[in-house]
Amino acid sequence: MTFVERSSALSAKTRPLAWSFALACLGVLVLLALAPAARADSGGVSSSYSGETVETPSIPATTAETEVPGVSEPSGVPTPAPIGPTVPGALATMRGSAALAPASAPTAVKRVIAAANHIRTTPYIWGGGHLAWADKGYDCSGSVSYALHGGKLLEAPLVSGSFMTWGEPGPGRWITIYANKAHVYMVVAGLRFDTGGDVPGETGPRWHAEPPYPKGFVVRHPVGY
Repeated sequence: MTFVERSSALSAKTRPLAWSFALACLGVLVLLALAPAARADSGGVSSSYSGETVETPSIPATTAETEVPGVSEPSGVPTPAPIGPTVPGALATMRGSAALAPASAPTAVKRVIAAANHIRTTPYIWGGGHLAWADKGYDCSGSVSYALHGGKLLEAPLVSGSFMTWGEPGPGRWITIYANKAHVYMVVAGLRFDTGGDVPGETGPRWHAEPPYPKGFVVRHPVGY
């Protein structure tokens, strides 16, 4: 066999290997090009929701929720809570651990306060209030959902992240929701209803006279309130 014939035979044998190597390199380049886009779409601390950048806030560990699956029809019917006594003006007032609704508030707002009062002594339980309205305890989104449902402003419980797009943007006249993917709480007629910031040794949804901590939260409110 001549030198030319041997070279031709060798080229015929190595050509498939060369094509395989070229295709493998092309595949690696495609994966490298797609990786940044995949990371950008996966969310994270600086993910954007409804045009706002959400940062993970510094909140007590007991309030940070791993979201539970949404439930469209929770079992049980929450016990209707009487509105109770009111106070003059447009701001709610603390009496012990309960909140007294302002006399000038709309009926729906008074019912939200009454429903929140109904569960204000329950413990924090992850997932509480999502599978059943009447539960042994509530997590942050379960408690906010329960109170809003009591005011006939919400039909089914939402997880904390879902509140980021619920209602309308910005603070409300009577009710303001503060939500991100890890936590949600609300301010009703000037009082904060929250599972975070409880006194030592106590957990669960409670009323707080302290102001909200809005950094890292999307601010929403019920339509009309």
